[in-house]
Amino acid sequence: MKIQEIRKMKPEDLDKKLSELRLELGKELGNVKMGRAVKNPGKIKQLRKSIAQILTVKKEVKGMAKPIPAKQTKPIKPAPAKESKPTKRSK
Repeated sequence: MKIQEIRKMKPEDLDKKLSELRLELGKELGNVKMGRAVKNPGKIKQLRKSIAQILTVKKEVKGMAKPIPAKQTKPIKPAPAKESKPTKRSK
């Protein structure tokens, strides 16, 4: 599922889709735990990603998600010069 599609969905639809995805993920994980052959191993990763995207969009709508700040550049300070200590030399 693409993030643009998720953002266009209504909150009710998001909740419905979220519960469907969680149920499907539970079934897939159950099949793995029982040792059954998985038809599509990448499906679990895709389901987790979709669930995370939906939860992120829901938080954005509530205003709880923090916006990603622009990368700020700060002047780099030179490292302080270390004083050299006399070393013990073996004879």
